[in-house]
Amino acid sequence: MEAFSHIEERLSSRKIVVAGVDEAGRGPLAGPVVSAAVVWDYSFFNPDIRDSKKLSEKMRALLFDYIRTNATSIGVAIVSPQEIDRLNIRNASLLAMRKAVERLPVSPGMVLVDGRDPIPTLSIKQEPIISGDDKIFAISAASIVAKVTRDRIMLRYDKEYPGYGFASHKGYPTKKHKEAIRRLGPSPIHRKTFHGVASFIL
Repeated sequence: MEAFSHIEERLSSRKIVVAGVDEAGRGPLAGPVVSAAVVWDYSFFNPDIRDSKKLSEKMRALLFDYIRTNATSIGVAIVSPQEIDRLNIRNASLLAMRKAVERLPVSPGMVLVDGRDPIPTLSIKQEPIISGDDKIFAISAASIVAKVTRDRIMLRYDKEYPGYGFASHKGYPTKKHKEAIRRLGPSPIHRKTFHGVASFIL
């Protein structure tokens, strides 16, 4: 990322505390959806911070530590596979985003949300931004925190539920993962309502 976005510069120049919020884990067949909210100290700039999907796993880990050191405030929320099945993934993702914002130690004056959907029942002023994780520095930082947090959860699940390959695919619907579901059946962390899992529920 070459510079802070115009909207971030405008808000920060008005002394408005800005939080960027994003989620990781909408597409997998297993595991939670994780959201992060980040309030950034705009005296720090790192051009490597960008959409987490465009970074290597090693770079994400390095930037995760950088963000934790330099961010003004971070909030993280995790919504379980069971809640995803109950609410559907869209609503579960929005719930995770709201909880992440509410867990910020610092109260923002504006929340910039990745995607097209506003966060329901959020009392703070907000603005959804399509592809915000590639445009807004604070959202990019949030995308990295959410992605690294979720990946580390899936590494723990790989040990708890061996045979599915969670360490490699992180729950996403790869060929290897689908074959494991056919062979072993769904695990307790699989999303039972998702296509590719539901047909194997007895």
